[in-house]
Amino acid sequence: MRRSLGLRMLLAGIAASLLVPATASADLWESGSLQDSVGINTFFVFVCAVLVIFMQLGFMFLEIGFSRGKNAGTIVAKIFTNFSIAALMYWAVGFAFAFGGPLGHVIGDTGFFLRDYGDPSTAFPIMGFSDASIESKWLFQFAFCAVSLAIVWGTTLERIKFGVYVIYAVVFSALIYPIFSGWVFGGGWLQNNVGMQDFAGSTAVHLIGATGGLAVLLLLGARRGKYTADGKPRPIPGHNMPLFGLSVGILLIGWFGFNPGSTLNALDTRFAEVALVTLLAAGAGVLGSVMTSYAITKTIDIGMAGNGMIGALVAVTAPSGYVAPWAGVVVGLVAGIIVPLGVYAIDKKLDDPVGALTAHGLCGVWGTLSCGLFTVPALAEFNTIGEGGLVYTGSFSQLGDQALGVLVVFAGVFITSYLTFWVIKKTYGLRVTAEEEDAGLDISEHGMYGYPEQFIPAPELVGYGAAPQYGSPTIPAPAPKEVPA
Repeated sequence: MRRSLGLRMLLAGIAASLLVPATASADLWESGSLQDSVGINTFFVFVCAVLVIFMQLGFMFLEIGFSRGKNAGTIVAKIFTNFSIAALMYWAVGFAFAFGGPLGHVIGDTGFFLRDYGDPSTAFPIMGFSDASIESKWLFQFAFCAVSLAIVWGTTLERIKFGVYVIYAVVFSALIYPIFSGWVFGGGWLQNNVGMQDFAGSTAVHLIGATGGLAVLLLLGARRGKYTADGKPRPIPGHNMPLFGLSVGILLIGWFGFNPGSTLNALDTRFAEVALVTLLAAGAGVLGSVMTSYAITKTIDIGMAGNGMIGALVAVTAPSGYVAPWAGVVVGLVAGIIVPLGVYAIDKKLDDPVGALTAHGLCGVWGTLSCGLFTVPALAEFNTIGEGGLVYTGSFSQLGDQALGVLVVFAGVFITSYLTFWVIKKTYGLRVTAEEEDAGLDISEHGMYGYPEQFIPAPELVGYGAAPQYGSPTIPAPAPKEVPA
């Protein structure tokens, strides 16, 4: 009986402790203490920005997984270096070029160094609908710039000079990305005058990154040994599929900052609808990619499963704020089918180790065009951009606007990126030597291996005596020194 009474008192205490905070929170809300939309929306945008920044680790692990072990370490240095350069350049001029100035701009002119911009709703009008702080909006948009820059380098693994990352990162984050992304979703002329729809960046982020990757790949060439003498491609498998799997999981999580965060508003709950569309597309993308790759190869390809999800997420990024959930499934499924077909076709001519041209390029194009098919008229009106898609209106008007936007951005980014890389090639150089490529960029560019125990035989050290792997050159062990008598 005493035990029963004690148990009841314990449960009552626990219940009271749980109810008090809830009741207190409810009272605060009713009193208006928590009805601070500026604070709530600022915090929401900040959290979403952090999720997108988290995606940098996703790109790091993806590239490491698809690389050979002798090139794992250089990717770590590249990610951190590019991220840092992008942060400084986007703060100095990039954000102003992308979002500053009047609607319909070609290049912004307000908010350099986030100073002297006056009223944020006037200086950055396209974001005036959200009362989140301008600093949180900057952080969110910078994270997009960093993602786009990370996409560029997927095509260049295992053979590019490290200095190229630094030079292009400055040009990309200061000029290329801000100008062209600003046209699409920074209140620029494609968005405001043409009515191009791109909710979170299928074109403005992903296609821009993939186009830069195409430009450098055409000048850089394939990895040594990728193609036979008669031009047939050889597989060069990545060394760590679990890391690749981890990268896909990180990117999926980050995308819930990417797309829902583009609402810049936590109070109207629209972000949850966007999140639903995003998740449905991701699931459909995996299934579409797995089924298509199995139909072609009779195997369930690990890389295709992961890239199917990435491709679907890229595709749904543009329409996520414009379409119904069922359309998200269609967009993701088609993207999943595109991934293996695109990767197999491109691999015959171009050496793209991570499939970036397909996952971010082709799927980015498909996702942007899908707005012209599936945009719900009410959502176009809600977002104040463009009109309903073909399925609802019977009109090809929005589809035409989407196609025009894709062509303009692709052409602009390709020309500017190709010229930038051409100048770099003629002056500094793009590619490491054959000897450096064979040895691996870890040792040739950084003087150390990402996995030293696999490449440096050192029998006197525990864990460093294994035979070299992957058929890569090694640093010979030093000859034993004679000890004087």
